[in-house]
Amino acid sequence: MQQPKLKSTVQCTDREVGEVTKVIVDPITKEVSHIVVGNGAGEPGRQVPMAQVQAVTDGTVQLRTASTDLAQFPLLKRDEYVTIDEVEIAHLEDHLHVEPGEVLIPLPELERNVKRRTFFANLTHAIGALVALPLAFPVLKYLMKPMYAPLDNHWIKIGSANKIKAEDVGVQFKFKKKFKEAFMPEAEIDKNIWVLKASPAVLEQVYKGKDQIFLDATGREVWINKQSVPYVAYSGKCPHLGCGYKWRAHKVLGQVFLCPCHLSIYDASGKVLDGPAPRPLDTLPIRVTGNGDIEVIDMEFKAGKKEQVRIV
Repeated sequence: MQQPKLKSTVQCTDREVGEVTKVIVDPITKEVSHIVVGNGAGEPGRQVPMAQVQAVTDGTVQLRTASTDLAQFPLLKRDEYVTIDEVEIAHLEDHLHVEPGEVLIPLPELERNVKRRTFFANLTHAIGALVALPLAFPVLKYLMKPMYAPLDNHWIKIGSANKIKAEDVGVQFKFKKKFKEAFMPEAEIDKNIWVLKASPAVLEQVYKGKDQIFLDATGREVWINKQSVPYVAYSGKCPHLGCGYKWRAHKVLGQVFLCPCHLSIYDASGKVLDGPAPRPLDTLPIRVTGNGDIEVIDMEFKAGKKEQVRIV
C-alpha cells in the first residue's frame, strides 16, 4: 500500500473527517504504524492504526470505519513521541517516503514512564556533581581523550565515477566509516555522500570563479577543490538539522535535492531554493584517481548555523 502523505484528506465510510496532520513510524520495522487525523477543531488529533486504512491515493486516505466510530481511537499524546530529526535510526530514509511535515517516533516505555524529579532533588544532585567534579576531572580527561583527537582528514574511497551517467544528476554513494567515541571500542557506521558530475554552468555556481580551499583546525591547508574538475561531492546531511535528503523530481523546479523532514530544497549546485535551511549544501574535498575511483574526505559540519563550522 502507498504510504500516506501529510495534509492528505481523510475519508471515513460515510464522510470526510479531516486530514493527516502527522504520521507515527515504528522504529523497529521502520514502517508507518499510525496516522494522526486532525479535524481542525484544536484537538491534538486521533491516532488511527494503519490496519484501519483501506486505501491510500494521492491526497486521500480512505478508512474502513464510519465517522461515528472515530472517537474510539486515542488522542495523540505529543510528549510521548520525538520527531525523526531528534533520533538517529539507521536506513530510516530507505523505508520512509512520507512528506511533508512532522514524522514521529514513540519514546521507549522506560523513558516515557520515568517520574519527574522535584526541584530540590535536582538541586541536590547538581551540588553533589559540582563537589565531585575536581576529583573526577582527571579520570574523565583520560577516558575522553579520543574526543579531542585532531579532525580526521584521511581519504576514503566511496566508489567508481562510472556510476555517474549524466551531468547535473545527484548520485548517492554509500560507504562504511570506522568510528570511535571516548573509550568505547571502535565500530563501523553507515554513511552516504552525494556526488554529481557538474556542467560548466553548475560549476560556476558552486565555485563562483575561484577554487575551494579546505583547512584543518590549525589553519593548515588540507585540500583544494579545483573549479576545473567537474566532480562535486556533498555531505549526506542537510545543513538545517542534519537529516538525510534525496535527489527528487519536483513538478515546478525540476530535479532537486529535497529534505523530506522540513522541506528544504536545493538545486544541483547546492543552493537553497526553498525551506528553512540556513546555508547551501556542504561540499567536501573530492578527487578522482587515474582508474576512476572517487575519493573524499568525510567532513561533518554543525547543523542549523548560517556559517559553516566543522565538527568531525
